[in-house]
Amino acid sequence: MRIDKYLWCIRYCKTRSIATNACKKGQVKVNGQVVKPSREVYPTDSIDFRKDQINYKIIVKDLPESRVGAKLVDIYRTDITPKEAFEAQELLKYSKDYYRKKGVGRPTKKDRRDIDDFFEDSEEDYST
Repeated sequence: MRIDKYLWCIRYCKTRSIATNACKKGQVKVNGQVVKPSREVYPTDSIDFRKDQINYKIIVKDLPESRVGAKLVDIYRTDITPKEAFEAQELLKYSKDYYRKKGVGRPTKKDRRDIDDFFEDSEEDYST
């Protein structure tokens, strides 16, 4: 089975074209070598690929006939991705969460709209 089809079948990529593009960009390695999308995958192969700033590592157990349900994915692969990769992703998410403290600097567009909405509501209260 082709590597792009395998990544799609085990639900690591939403579409085959996304899997194909990942292979073309060099984000997919089989047994330590960067591969083309047409590379054949066999059981016991080790696949390393990068998605959403996480380096996933999986071992092929078996090859599915077609795309499988989410509950059946573990039959066809063993995920050996280190937990540190997911923890680093969480830290990155928190660091980007809100980079500007309240009341510092100019208001953002969202802040400005909230302020305008507040003043429009308060003017309606005084007019009645």
